[in-house]
Amino acid sequence: MPSTRPTVVLVHGGCSDASTWFGVVAELHCRALTVLAVANPLRGLAHDAAYLADVVAGIDGPVVLVGHSYGGAVITEAGAAPNVLALVYVAAYLPDVGENYCALARRFAPSPLISRLRHTEFTSGGTERATELSVPADCFRPLVAADLDAEVAQVLAAIQRPVAERVVTDAPTVAAWRGKPSWALVTGADQALPPAVQRFTAERAGATVLELPDASHSVAVSRPTAVAELIHEATGGRSCTVGGSPDRGNRTR
Repeated sequence: MPSTRPTVVLVHGGCSDASTWFGVVAELHCRALTVLAVANPLRGLAHDAAYLADVVAGIDGPVVLVGHSYGGAVITEAGAAPNVLALVYVAAYLPDVGENYCALARRFAPSPLISRLRHTEFTSGGTERATELSVPADCFRPLVAADLDAEVAQVLAAIQRPVAERVVTDAPTVAAWRGKPSWALVTGADQALPPAVQRFTAERAGATVLELPDASHSVAVSRPTAVAELIHEATGGRSCTVGGSPDRGNRTR
């Protein structure tokens, strides 16, 4: 018999990898949830969403998709799969059909990270040359992980996976949030993905929003309990965040 309780599928963003979900996975396991943290290819939106759609198709039962940062664009495209029940955006953006990150970002003050990204050429598809982006080690903590210990931020900088530059100009062909319930965690102290972009796209989608005013872009590492609580809520579980918790934030609908 197929499982009726959703499987949680976690999708990391660019300049990151699945290990950043470590604390969130542990918290979700404590809530008796089945979890899969996928290795997002980071080669382009169509490619990455097709890969995720194949992963979702192979899961027997309902799924809740969770995307961090650029992972939000990936779940927006792949989340149209019929067994996807809900979408959770963590320090992410929710693009509409035909809308890429660059188009969204132009509406707001630019992220201080954009001008600091390292551009490196690589070979894609045989002889074709393309560019990928990574975060220089010296600005990783202040711009990506300001609420983490220096040693932890240094490790995250070292294990980051570069992302193809094209992801900022690729646009989804479907916006799954238009037909699926959505939740969003907005990181109020984010220097990598402007909170204004996160907030605007979440509110436009009618998502249930939790804002953590002091959280950095690396919120899955710094605040795993808060992230797990929001995901648990999206699976149909009752939120048990209590007043006075260090993970307490501001909620809107």
